[in-house]
This record gives sequence, C-alpha cells and structure tokens, in this order.
Amino acid sequence: MNVLIILAVAAAAFYLASRFYSRSIARWLGEDKSVQTPAVKYCDGRDYVPTKSYVVFAHHFSAIAGAGPILGPTMAILYGFVPAWLWVVLGGIFIGAVHDFTTLFVSMREGGKSMAEVARRTLGTRGFNLFIAFTIVMIVLVTSSFLSATSISLTSLWPLAKIGVKEGETFLKTVVRDGVVMGRIGGIASMSVIVITLCSPFLGWLIYKKSIKTLFAYLIASVICVISVLLGIAYPVSLSPTTWMIIISIYVLFAAGVPVWMILQPRDFINVQILYGGIVLMVLSLFSTGFGGLSVSVPSFNLGEGVQHLGLIWPMMFCTIACGAISGFHALVAGGTTGKQLARETDARKIGYNAMLLESMLAVCVLLAIGAALNFSDYKSIVWPTDPAIKSNPILGFSLAAGRLFQRGLGIPVALGTVFGILLVEGFVITTLDAAVRLNRYLFEELWGILFKKTPKLLKHYWFNSGLSVVLMWTLAYTSAFNMLWPIFGTANQMLAALSLLAVTGWLLLRKRKTAFTLVPAVFMLATTLASLGILLKEYIQKKSYILVAADILMFILAIGVVVLVIKRFWRRATPEISPAN
Repeated sequence: MNVLIILAVAAAAFYLASRFYSRSIARWLGEDKSVQTPAVKYCDGRDYVPTKSYVVFAHHFSAIAGAGPILGPTMAILYGFVPAWLWVVLGGIFIGAVHDFTTLFVSMREGGKSMAEVARRTLGTRGFNLFIAFTIVMIVLVTSSFLSATSISLTSLWPLAKIGVKEGETFLKTVVRDGVVMGRIGGIASMSVIVITLCSPFLGWLIYKKSIKTLFAYLIASVICVISVLLGIAYPVSLSPTTWMIIISIYVLFAAGVPVWMILQPRDFINVQILYGGIVLMVLSLFSTGFGGLSVSVPSFNLGEGVQHLGLIWPMMFCTIACGAISGFHALVAGGTTGKQLARETDARKIGYNAMLLESMLAVCVLLAIGAALNFSDYKSIVWPTDPAIKSNPILGFSLAAGRLFQRGLGIPVALGTVFGILLVEGFVITTLDAAVRLNRYLFEELWGILFKKTPKLLKHYWFNSGLSVVLMWTLAYTSAFNMLWPIFGTANQMLAALSLLAVTGWLLLRKRKTAFTLVPAVFMLATTLASLGILLKEYIQKKSYILVAADILMFILAIGVVVLVIKRFWRRATPEISPAN
C-alpha cells in the first residue's frame, strides 16, 4: 500500500482522538481550570517551577520520546508491517495517551507526587512500597538498555558502498575494516551531543534568568543544533563503546543533581528542535515519495521470523513496541518532573494526551521509513544479525532508513540524512537517561524512608542517590547485551503502565467517577506483561543470565502483590484509609 495513504489514515485517527476522546477523558477526570497547580502552589525554583506550556511540552515530549518510539518499532517490524502499525495507532489512542493524560492529571491533583504516592492513597502503604520497589527495578532496566544502545550507536560504521557514495566523494571520515571502506557515522553524532550538552546551561540562563522571548529561544536552539552538526562533520569523535558508557554515566550523574532549568529543561528544548525537524522531514519525505508511488515493501506479516527472534506475537510484540503505543516510563516523567511544572490544570490534557499522540505519529513514520526505504535484508543484517560477533544496532538501522527516505523524497544526500537519523535518536536517549536517573533519585529517597525509621543523612543526599542509580545502570549495561535487555525493559515498562493505570483507577473509584477507560487498558496490559515475563524467564534460565532471571522473578512477585491489593481494596469494598481530598 502507498505510504501516503497509511500516513493519512494514522494522522486522521490521531486528530479525531485529540479533538474528541481527550476532552471526554478530561470531563471524566473532573478537569477544572480554576484549580491551582503544584508548580504555582509550591514554587521553589528547583523542582517546582511554573513554566510556559511550550517549554514544558518540549521537555515532556523529549523526555518520554527518547529512543523508545524508534527502537521499539524498528525491532518489532520483524513481525510484519500490519501488526506493528495497528498496535501503534490503536494502542496509542486508547491505551498510551489515556495512560499519559490520566497519570499526569492525577499526579498534579496529588501535589505533583509520584505514582507511588498515588498508590499510597489508593492502595495503602503496602501498595506504595510495592510501587517504589517495582519502579526502581524498571528504571534501572530502562537506563541500562538506553545506555547500551547509545554506546553502540555512537561508534556506528557502515560501508560507503551501501550508503551509495565513494571514498573522497563524501564528508564522512572513513576507516577500513576487513578490506571494506566504512563511514564513521556515529562520530558526527558524538560531537553534536557534546556541543548541545555544553550549550544547554547558557540557553537555560537566557530563558529562566533573562526571560528572552519565545522566538529568540527557538532561534538560538536551532542555531546550536546546526553548529553542533557542522562541528561533528569537521571533528567527529571516535571512542569505544565502553568509554562512551563511562562518559555518559558521569554526565548523567552530574545532570541529575543540578536544578532542572540548568541542564534538563534547556537540553530538552534544544534536542526537541532536532526531533521536531526529524518528524517534519519524515512527513515531507513520505508525502513526496507517496505522490511518487512509494509503497511499503517489507512483508505485511512475517510471523515466522518474528517468533524466531522475539517470541510469540502476543505478548512479545506488545512489549517490544513500548513507547510508541504505551509506556510506564511516561508516568514517571509525569509524576517526577512534568507534574511539578504545569502552570495551569488545562495544560495536562494538551501536554499529556497530545504528546503521546505525537510520539505515536513518530512511531508510524519510523515504521514507514523502514518498511519502504530500507532493503529488508539490510534491515535484518543490522538489527537481527546472525553472526554472534556482530552486535544488534537498531539505531543505525533506523538511521539508514531515514537517510534513504530523505534522499528519495527531498534529495538530501544519504550520508547526511543518515547522520541526522542518528542525531534524531542520540540526543533523546541521553535526555531520557538524565531524566530517568533524576526520577530514580527521588524514588531511592522515598525507599530509604520506608526502610529506616530515621534515615541516615548520607542516604538523603541527592548525590548519593544519583550515584547509586548510575552505578546500577552502568553495571547492568556493561554485563548484558542490548538484545537481551530490550525485551525485559519493554515488559517492565508496560507492566509499570498497567500498575499506574490500576492506581489511577483506584483514585477514580474513591471519587466515584467513571473507570472503564482506565481499567480495561490496565487489565489488558497486565495480562500481556505477566505472560511476557513467563516467556522471558524460561529464555534467561536457558542462557544462564542470572541477573535478568532475578529481575524477572522480582517484577513478577511485585506485580502480583499490587494486583492482590487492588482486589482486596476495591473488589471486596474495603474501606479506604483516607477520604479523597480532590
């Protein structure tokens, strides 16, 4: 089928959902524009900061997007284009966007608290404890997965012949491996990431201390992006994956401890210009190539190879495509940072629901780029290599597909388009890492309060908790392959979403409001992830990956614990510990 028709159907579905379904959800939640938000009520200049909606949207979108809506679809298209596309569109509208909007709204109504705190109100102290423990495990998995993917992609090489250029006819620096001339694609992205990071505090100072106009902020961010790429082309950075793991870990440790306006928000704001630009380029390229007759060439259904590499389509595809359809990590962003920055309650729908739909649209574009612009055999050799000595590199797979799509649709050289594709992912992987470690810092602080009657002073310090999060992230990434980490991360991610929807459902039940729109997605995702954990446990035991075996069993136990609490409290009509305040 023509790529333009597929894109148009998805866009129309997302528009109708934003226009009508999101407003119904707002009504069921009890949205009230006169309610004062936590950012206004508890403004402290560090974590609670009332912020312009366009800045919050940029931060929220870049934090939730990360690599998820690119890596997940890139890996899961192995099952075939049709099942992946259906899950992204329908899952995004009826599950993912509902999850994001409701968790952000409830977090805001509860004073900018995490979903663990919401679970305390709805499920009691045990629910809070289980939520904290599960969320910490999940964040360690997401950060280790992204750290592993980043370290591999920043060192990406690809034969010049397959890019379609000859040595001396491209701006890419080259290296010869086994007699093949390879282009250093990852090195350009490496320099760009460094430049953007170093410039972030300057832009943060201009926005928050000098209050520059919105237009100037966008212009400065765009200029920084362009300069970073030019410097990357001139001075590509070439380091080993292990070295990149260490450098990124040190950066994340620092970024997680400083005020959000200094690095987190301005870096997100700069990076989101690349992501916006990437989405625009992909949409324009799809329009251009669609009018030219470009069609999806990958198999509509390819269940055999999908099952061989990933497992049964249910539940594994629904966990492999996480952020493009639904992601529990989004609830952590909502309760950890975004819920503390909204200046108006009505911003929750615009940011929570619509940012998820935009992410789903990005996932649709990724599927179309890979499905129409990249040779399926090349795709499998990059993302699912048969040689155990070759590491899976889905970021490179997507980037090559994007480069070829840009070339066919807009005439952009394949090499430049491929570099832009890597940049599209890299900045947001690192953005997600520093946001996630900051969130884990909050959770560790809450965990120590559970374990100790009087928390030691050291355990209260944000540098200690940030450092603990970083050490755990690095250890798991260093000792586990990416293609083993991603399935269990996806499962943990989707299970956290299910548990968050259960907590929201409890919050609504206490207020005697409609619950079907959150309960049905919660039950579906819970069943899916429990089945996935069972499949993965068998695989990890066979491969003797005992760290992942322990993580799998722990998540299963914690999830069952939350389900039992839900049944006891609501299906048996137990009396709530506190009465609702809002």
